[in-house]
Amino acid sequence: MKELLSAVRESRAHEVPALLAGMDRAERRAALVELKALRKEVRSWHWAQQDKVLRALLVAGAGCHTGAAGCATWIGGRDLLGWSRPPFPLILAVLADRDQEWLGDVAHRLAARPTTAETLYELIAGLVKKAQCPVPTTEGFVRGWASTISIAQWQRRKRQPLVEVLRADPYAAALLPRLFELTELPPQLLWSDDPNDPCRWGTTLAALPEEGLLERSVLVDGCVARLLRGGKSSELRFFLTVLRELGLTEQEEAERIPDWIGMAADGSSTVAGHAQGVLARLDGRGELSVRALADVSESVVFRTEKKLVRSQLVLLGKVLRRDPSAVDALLPVVAGAFEHEDIDIQERALKLVARYLPVAGAPVREELALSAALLGPAHRMKVTEVFGAPAAEQTGTEEYEELLPPAPTPQPLDPAPETLPELVEEVVTLVRSATPEVTAFERALDGLVRHAHADRSALTDALRDALAGEWWLVDEPQSQVERRLRSDAGIRLVVAALLGRVSARAVREERVSWTGTGTCAHAGLVGVLKARLWEAADAVLTGGAPFLLAVPTWHTGSLEPAVLVERLRTYQRLGIRPGEADFAQALLRVRRGDQHGAAEAAALLGTPEGDRLEAWLRTDQPLAQVYRFDLEEKVRDGQSVVRSCRVLMASRERPFIQEEFPRSFHWLGRPQVPTHHLCYHWGDHPEHWTATLPEDAETLAAWLLPDIATGVIEEIRDTLQPLLMLAELDSPAGEAVHLTLAYGLGSRHPEDRLSAVDAFLMLAARQQLDAALLGEELALLLGHGLIKPNRLADSVRTAAATGAYRTVLSVLTGVLPGLLAQEKAPRGLSDLLSVAAECVEHCGATGAEQIPGLAETAARGGSSQLVRQAARLKDAWERSTARA
Repeated sequence: MKELLSAVRESRAHEVPALLAGMDRAERRAALVELKALRKEVRSWHWAQQDKVLRALLVAGAGCHTGAAGCATWIGGRDLLGWSRPPFPLILAVLADRDQEWLGDVAHRLAARPTTAETLYELIAGLVKKAQCPVPTTEGFVRGWASTISIAQWQRRKRQPLVEVLRADPYAAALLPRLFELTELPPQLLWSDDPNDPCRWGTTLAALPEEGLLERSVLVDGCVARLLRGGKSSELRFFLTVLRELGLTEQEEAERIPDWIGMAADGSSTVAGHAQGVLARLDGRGELSVRALADVSESVVFRTEKKLVRSQLVLLGKVLRRDPSAVDALLPVVAGAFEHEDIDIQERALKLVARYLPVAGAPVREELALSAALLGPAHRMKVTEVFGAPAAEQTGTEEYEELLPPAPTPQPLDPAPETLPELVEEVVTLVRSATPEVTAFERALDGLVRHAHADRSALTDALRDALAGEWWLVDEPQSQVERRLRSDAGIRLVVAALLGRVSARAVREERVSWTGTGTCAHAGLVGVLKARLWEAADAVLTGGAPFLLAVPTWHTGSLEPAVLVERLRTYQRLGIRPGEADFAQALLRVRRGDQHGAAEAAALLGTPEGDRLEAWLRTDQPLAQVYRFDLEEKVRDGQSVVRSCRVLMASRERPFIQEEFPRSFHWLGRPQVPTHHLCYHWGDHPEHWTATLPEDAETLAAWLLPDIATGVIEEIRDTLQPLLMLAELDSPAGEAVHLTLAYGLGSRHPEDRLSAVDAFLMLAARQQLDAALLGEELALLLGHGLIKPNRLADSVRTAAATGAYRTVLSVLTGVLPGLLAQEKAPRGLSDLLSVAAECVEHCGATGAEQIPGLAETAARGGSSQLVRQAARLKDAWERSTARA
């Protein structure tokens, strides 16, 4: 046994099979106890040392287990797999003396482990081969099988056609049907898009029925089920490719009419387009009933994709032309398109209704008239022509009222938990939370300081019991805990110091030496937070502070100056000197502007902190002045390099910060100029950034803008979270906030555009939105090609639909002139003109003068959407000014 343990500790994995061969069951069980202790010890080692020993430890433990369940659990332990490739041949060697039933049991247990089955595919396959048992069909094993085949194909110099590989594979017949049931396809199956590639999975799957490896019905049903289920666009394209290459027969298409209806109604654009084509073919063959067509059309006409809706209206028109008896069933469905956001689709639907209205029954005509009354002013004349006076005709005399959401009001922050059980519960939640709320963090941090000042012993005992089992409380040397927690910017650092897992010496050293970091704005802001954490850790150890000064009074992070004065007065009465980082953060959070009473009260304290607070309130300046900064960059366009310009903001130096604030805050006062350097803080929590500078939205926006702009320009998801928080701050919004908002409104992804629209409406509700300034910023970004008109059109259309027509129109009047003046109209300009026309039709023109360039565009002639929407906007503008 000693020789085995020595071999494991010395990383001699290749010797383990021979050493185990000479050990009986009792010796192996005894050795297993020592191996488990070693496994626990290794967890605290450096990763480089761990990886060397883990290979031998994995092999030895597998060989020492006598039960299948224990062996599978040991092999599947993620902490034993390490960074390098596991030694599968050695594991198979140490298990070679087991019977087939036992090996099969281990194989199926490993395959049932979702976290490691894919990684352990090679080992499981080896065990199945030795055991001669049925192959597992779990998701992880199937993914591992498909991935292994794909990778092996790509690694060969001369690749064998995939169909030949599958023909020779003993598991193919059992595992191929399971591919269609996987939650997510292995990415290797999607590597090749070349239809002539003999190793392309999609083409190969379509050929399998001819090879006798897979029944055609299984393949068709699997593809259809996956397309109905939805998922990633790349995977849907994969299954759609297989389905198209199979070339469904007329019978196969007719058997799945409900499936095509479901895809057309709810599928992605590509899938819905394919299903729509199938349904059109079925209708052409007389196999699609009028009722089925009506059912699918009811859903399709409400889709946002204009191409799909237009195609559906064409199909409905063909059916109505062929079968007039279907008028009563289909015309109400056509009228559903009256509610579509696109005016061209509304017009097409209205023309179709007008053509077949004479043969419709009286109840249907009445229903259609009510639906037509929902159409906007652009269609009012046509509606009157078709229906006479609509049932709910709008007179146009109503006074327009702008609808904006309620302005957000700051919510007061609850005080720190008074009782020990309440505090412990909140602290435990924060420690174990991946995304802690900043308000909960501030309350708990203040609570720790308060309770440590009152009874540190009781607080320590309660937290140690509640947090039992945390990695930094057990199985980790204190030096390792300190090293890892130095990079932690959460409350865990303070709790670990309180419980003795970070030494008092380390706390004092870090508090004195911590200077923050200046690599980027995010790091500078996190540096402020960490300075506060080290100072709070020292406070809970010494019990010297009765509470924290910087705890906000509002959920945005702002602090009322009168509250701060009272807190300083309490410190003065107790003879306690405030912590430097705590007081500095309090100054950054305190409300400024017309705070003369609080400034006088601060001066009467007669303390250095009171004098600094008075000066800070009376100066009433932003943290840093910001200004426009254009960052030039070179972008490769094919074989050539094109110069482009990224519109950003920079900030000037604020010497006061560097002179009066702690070193960890000095970055905030230095001049900041954007660079091409990208940081790694995409996954951080911006609520802490805004809570650090709640009174300086402009400065914060300027610092965060480079990453937000990069996210928009490079089409990265989920980079706009700071924008919504900036809009919520009770702080003036100037050029930096408006430029950040302009970038957000041009985002690539719909969910990001919705966040920008929320910020837009929030600023408007707070009366902080400068429509003219935003229009200028949008025109600037459009002129540089940094955002696209069609994406902006989607954002402003969404904002207008909430009832903010006048606000949106005020922005668009600043955006459109530059676009109309371009020699070649950019894509999406017609959409912007359509939104502007809709706004004018609802709220009227914003001035007597028309938008420059509009009349010239409307006079071009032709039937393009650009000319039609320009003419529509021009007419609406003229009608509005004439009425005024």
